[in-house]
Order: sequence, then C-alpha cells, then structure tokens
Amino acid sequence: MHQLTTRRDERPLLTAVPSAGDAALLAEVAELRARNEQLGRALATRAVIDQARGMVMVLAPCSSERAWDLLVGVSQRCNTKLRDVAAALVATTRDETLPEPIQRELRRELRRLHAADRE
Repeated sequence: MHQLTTRRDERPLLTAVPSAGDAALLAEVAELRARNEQLGRALATRAVIDQARGMVMVLAPCSSERAWDLLVGVSQRCNTKLRDVAAALVATTRDETLPEPIQRELRRELRRLHAADRE
C-alpha cells in the first residue's frame, strides 16, 4: 500500500482546520474591523458637527459648549440625529435650504440663547 501524503504534506492539512485559538483570533479581527469602521464613521460625523458648531458660534455669538447645547436642543426637538442636523446646517453653505423643522427649531434655540444672555 502506498502512502498518499508524506509527513510534510500532512501538516498543512492539519492546520487548515481552525483551532479554538484561531476561531478566537478570527472573532477578534472581525470585532476590530467593525470597531475601525465605526470609528471612521464617527470621525467623519464629528467633523460635520464641529463645522456646524462653528457656524452657530459665529451666528450666535456664543461659546463652543453653548453651540453644542443649541445643536443638541434642535436635534432633540426635531427628533433628528445630531449629525443630520449638523449636515443640514453645513449644507446651507452650498446654497441648500435648511429643512423647515430644523430652521424653526434653530430660530427658537437662538432666541432662547439671546434671552439667556440678556438676563
């Protein structure tokens, strides 16, 4: 009877079956890739939010913290994600119209901010 594989040939076949350690490593790689994608999206979103915050600081004028609070307030009252409110505000620099609900709430928040400053 002839041997079909040599000892050297058997080794790759044995390592082709994932061990428990390999499965854990693959799970960790998948988790790290997902986290990396999430962080990439967060960085892109953060840039737009920071641009919108700067716009509010110029419009109001106010501190960065107050601009953040104003944007969060608009987001909550419109039931719209903060990143979407920020993107809509930044889009106005490209001659896009601010959606009416966001426009309305932004006016309200700016009035509240100015009223608080007068107190």
